[in-house]
Amino acid sequence: MVLSPLEQQQFSVVRPSITPTLFHGIPVIDLSNPDSTSCLVKACEDYGFFKVINHGIPTHFISNLESQAIDFFSLPLHEKLKAGPPNPFGYGNKSIGHNGDIGWLEYLLLTTDHDFDYQKLASGSPQTRESFRRAINDYVSAVKNMACQILELLADGLRIQEKNVFSKLLMDEQSDSVFRLNHYPPSPDKNLIGFGEHTDPQIISVLRSNNTSGLQISLKDDSSWFSVPPDQDSFFINVGDSLQVMTNGRFKSVKHRVLANSEKSRVSMIYFGGPPLSEKIAPLPSLLMEGENSSLYKEFTWFEYKKSAYESRLADNRLCLFEKIVAS
Repeated sequence: MVLSPLEQQQFSVVRPSITPTLFHGIPVIDLSNPDSTSCLVKACEDYGFFKVINHGIPTHFISNLESQAIDFFSLPLHEKLKAGPPNPFGYGNKSIGHNGDIGWLEYLLLTTDHDFDYQKLASGSPQTRESFRRAINDYVSAVKNMACQILELLADGLRIQEKNVFSKLLMDEQSDSVFRLNHYPPSPDKNLIGFGEHTDPQIISVLRSNNTSGLQISLKDDSSWFSVPPDQDSFFINVGDSLQVMTNGRFKSVKHRVLANSEKSRVSMIYFGGPPLSEKIAPLPSLLMEGENSSLYKEFTWFEYKKSAYESRLADNRLCLFEKIVAS
């Protein structure tokens, strides 16, 4: 990847704002511990972000997909372009969306409903392409089940009677979930932005990356960025905008970004658990305080919010268009 002078300016960030301060206060949730529910709820309230250990996902699912992803991103550009351009699914290089956002990365964005033509994913034999398809499906199925487990624990922690109130949206046959493989090559400049600041619009995101730093999150005051120490054996979970709305702001959608690494490449795998396009998103009645004006958000469908997010820039506050104006 080579940058033009204009792109160099777009990628660069001011060093004082990204001084790497490691965040050692990340909540760690042990999914094998039946008493982790209260810790989960607190993590979503305080940070909208946590790390999951003892998740039970087979190691070979993780290592196999990472190996397949590295093989794909190592292909010549003309081979990778056969899987793109992303419209919205496929191979992308530097451009993120259609509104001018760029990043120091290349990626594959895939639907999880098997509509994507996996035959375009790699050169070589049909066996090679089938191996990549199977690796993606095995991994996505496993992390989807883990995401549903986490969402049901959260519903239990919120004392919601319908324990699958969140997870059923991911399990629905019409679920609009997507899967993303990101590759951040070693950068020529340590000041480069790999992926700009944003929140995830879906319900929940499940992130796993190799042992390379770069991920940063913004805490509650929205003024400080903290680097997340890499951990290739664990998963990091983000609360998405839709879950923030469904909990009426009790859970916080975490703002995050990725900085380029000047020494090593970074490969990340992200499952974005989304509801069906027609699903109405609004605060759950059981979580509202008594009173007519306790809801902080207007009701909207996932299609409406997705369309709005697609038309915005990465750093835009997408939820502000759907917030209710509360009279003082």
